[in-house]
Amino acid sequence: MMNGLTNHHQALDATFRQLVRTPLASLFTLFAIGVTLSLPAGLYVLLENLTQIAAKLPVHAEITLFMRDDANAGDIQSLRNQLRTVPGVKNIQFVSKQDALSSLSAQMGLSTMAGELAANPLPDAWIVAPDTSDPGRLKQLTDRLRTLQGVAQIQADQQWTERLHALLALGADMLAALALILAAALVSISGNTIRLQILTRHAEIEVSRLIGATDGFIRRPFLYFGAIQGLFGGLVAWGVISLGILLLTPQIAILALLYASPFRLQTLSLGDGLVLLAAAAALGWLGAYLAVGRALAQIEKSR
Repeated sequence: MMNGLTNHHQALDATFRQLVRTPLASLFTLFAIGVTLSLPAGLYVLLENLTQIAAKLPVHAEITLFMRDDANAGDIQSLRNQLRTVPGVKNIQFVSKQDALSSLSAQMGLSTMAGELAANPLPDAWIVAPDTSDPGRLKQLTDRLRTLQGVAQIQADQQWTERLHALLALGADMLAALALILAAALVSISGNTIRLQILTRHAEIEVSRLIGATDGFIRRPFLYFGAIQGLFGGLVAWGVISLGILLLTPQIAILALLYASPFRLQTLSLGDGLVLLAAAAALGWLGAYLAVGRALAQIEKSR
């Protein structure tokens, strides 16, 4: 057991000495990894902030229920009682046919013409304010209201919520695609760095194989190097995102003040940051594993 711990300690020591031995190349590599990681992580932070803004927006979706032309006071009261028992209804407002005609005439400047109509062509209506902006729940509520007795026609004003949720869903899909592409790029960056080290230590690796060193023993320092390089690159990405949020915060604060909103930009949480570091280390380790595996296979072929 002590021998195994010693081997791990030696591998870690060799990793840090390699980073210190080539500081400029190490910094460039860490910066490249950090920028690569900051793109999907930054988009994730942006989506989280947009989702937070969407959750705080007032719900303006409205559902209008038009009653039959021959509806009387009893029908109106009956529908009022039904609406009060429907789950998901936040508020209801009755608009009589007379009020609707007066409002429409005033808006269109047709007061004189409206007064000459033989009968009011508009129906009585109920305006229902739902307690949600979720498109799925709005559709369920609309379908439920459509079945109420006395409702002749229904009109749901929910396009803006559908568009908002569609945009957020599109952003999430784009984030997933970008994360996969840049994860492959990060594996490639780590693999290329390890490949250069393997070329400089090719003779040492061959001698180690000849004296009986196992593949695990040969791989160990390279795997540590890849994981630690990825971890430091993740720290760089976390710093880039935090710096970007810090620079944008004053302007966002001014904009929020103009809209009388308490909104503040949120950066990566501790949990999200730790996930970022773990993912970066794992991708760096994977790149190193693939590079060393290919090198060992080539050495084995050449023997």
